[in-house]
Amino acid sequence: MRPKTIHVSDAPRLAEGFERIRGELDLPGEFPLPVLEEAARVASAPLPSLPDRTDLPLLTVDPRGSMDLDQAVCIEERPRGYRVWYAIADVAWFVPPGGVIDGEARKRGETVYMPDARVPLHPPALSEGAASLLPGVVRPAALWCVDLDSDGRTVGADVSRALVRSRERLDYDYVQAAIDTGTADGTLRLLPIVGGLRFELERERGGVSLPTPEQEVVGHGDGYRVEFRTPLAAEDWNAQISLMTGMAAAAMMLDAEMGVLRTLPPAPQDTVARVRRIAAALGVPWPEGAAFGEVVRSLDPKIPGNAAFLQESTVLLRGAGYTAFNGEPPRDATHAAVAAPYAHVTAPLRRLVDRYGTEVCLAVAEGVPVPEPVQEALEGLPALMAGTGRRAAAVERACVDLVEAFVLRDRVGQTFDAVVVDAEDGKAGGVVQVADPAVVARCDGEGLPLGARVQVRLTRADLVTREVRFTLA
Repeated sequence: MRPKTIHVSDAPRLAEGFERIRGELDLPGEFPLPVLEEAARVASAPLPSLPDRTDLPLLTVDPRGSMDLDQAVCIEERPRGYRVWYAIADVAWFVPPGGVIDGEARKRGETVYMPDARVPLHPPALSEGAASLLPGVVRPAALWCVDLDSDGRTVGADVSRALVRSRERLDYDYVQAAIDTGTADGTLRLLPIVGGLRFELERERGGVSLPTPEQEVVGHGDGYRVEFRTPLAAEDWNAQISLMTGMAAAAMMLDAEMGVLRTLPPAPQDTVARVRRIAAALGVPWPEGAAFGEVVRSLDPKIPGNAAFLQESTVLLRGAGYTAFNGEPPRDATHAAVAAPYAHVTAPLRRLVDRYGTEVCLAVAEGVPVPEPVQEALEGLPALMAGTGRRAAAVERACVDLVEAFVLRDRVGQTFDAVVVDAEDGKAGGVVQVADPAVVARCDGEGLPLGARVQVRLTRADLVTREVRFTLA
């Protein structure tokens, strides 16, 4: 598909819309001066005295142009399996407990990404400078060492503070091309092997990775475009390394009876039954006894019926949150999509909770008490992250809605080819997915056939309300 591009002549009006979203959703503005001053001070402080592991040939794999680099990886082949070194930016070293950076980070919760800018969790002097695992410079890190057997199962995991130095900053396109052309070596050669083994273990556990294309706004030349994007295999393999580390962290926390987990309860049986009925109606095979993860694993989202089913089935993965504990572990400690206990510890530059999770694991691995400020913060983290997470999701949706309305603002009355991806029995209207431009919006009309290709007429594209609406043609 060819996404619709918004040219630079339109940019001022679009910038006004982004600014309005920032105000409506009360996003933080510039960092206060005391925060910037503290960040400059800690960024220029001498490095801590830590074990030197700059010998490890670590590399980072991130979206092109990223500067806030949380993770660096090195994979080694061993006689009976693999060893994964995973360095995580040691943000806690740069954030004094109770200081102004800490206080500001608790207000922000996580980095919020917008098409024209981002609202970072930490001042750029840290997130894009002293704390980021940029190539060629020595950085303090929480260095995970995870040993896997020949099937990719974790047989040992440890974490400790160390000084590291990333050798290369790579992007997903480069990594994918190197693997596809057979020119990958070292860690890149092993990434699809270990990632593939971890995918197979996910399948055995009953975990779920939805192959649903993401709708996003991306920069394009001197403008923006809205498009559907399916992640590269390299992104999925890299994500498996992060999932593996988060599972190891959760196991540590549960053994120590202290920490904060990312949890997702199983979907209610009546919801599962409804999604099964939708699968049958759309011709998506769901054999008796097969887990949901098995059903979606091989679906091609380009097929209209599959796209509609994947859209409808996201209801099974709603309700994720954080569960903190200091004492007896929670009864429901599992993340249903991971199909195992899981914790966020691999993105501390961009997500507040990861810093606290990492601090718990470092203390547990060293056999020392978890720092008091960390213990005191645990109880309030779930509510804090829930609030800031809702805000980030609302910003993302509002930005997509704005660009959709902008793309279509001069096309009211025109017809488009679409697929019905959401419709409820007995109710008028639903949701359609238009391929070009990449738009998902409400559609009016009686008896919209779920999963069918239809023609729709654009009836509304409002830049102020950010509403796009179609009717069945």
